[in-house]
Amino acid sequence: MDGIDAYLDRLASGDPTPGGGSAATLVGAMGAALCAMVARITAGAKRFAAVRDEAVAIAAAADALRERLAAARPLDEAAYGAVVTASALPNGSDDEQRDRRAALQSALIGAAEAPLVAAGLCAEGIALAARANALGNAHLVSDVECALHFFRAALAASIANVRINHRFIDERAVVAAQDERLVAIVAIAYETLERLVPRLP
Repeated sequence: MDGIDAYLDRLASGDPTPGGGSAATLVGAMGAALCAMVARITAGAKRFAAVRDEAVAIAAAADALRERLAAARPLDEAAYGAVVTASALPNGSDDEQRDRRAALQSALIGAAEAPLVAAGLCAEGIALAARANALGNAHLVSDVECALHFFRAALAASIANVRINHRFIDERAVVAAQDERLVAIVAIAYETLERLVPRLP
């Protein structure tokens, strides 16, 4: 059984992790892999010699992004795992309730931060796909479009996971700061998406 099949079995299990945030990083990594493929095929074609250097640079950037998204996956799982652990702490006495609440609040902030970081990586992926599109390889247009759709889906999933954790965080200043970062990420990413992704029928 290969790694993806094993991961999907874990995702389909009754365990709380991995969940949607973790899965989003895998979807984003597939977008990065497609960008690398487009770039490498283009770099190897003689008729695209004029953009070969850019294609090589895109391939390297896509590989690096894929590694960062892969590294973000266990971080997301650990962050949500901390929420599960904190939720299971005893809460019988006043002291236990206080300690449990403090642990849960800290874990929730981390559980919002992990998909926020992933959202930023997805935005980088969207910008990278735009560069891959600009290489001008008409034979690979659908692959670039698929990469953009994967990044868009991963971004949307990451946004959902940030926002759901924000509903339960008491420190509103933390929520506001994270949300400000998220809004900035989304604004840039969606400007590129609206320009490049054809409207669905």
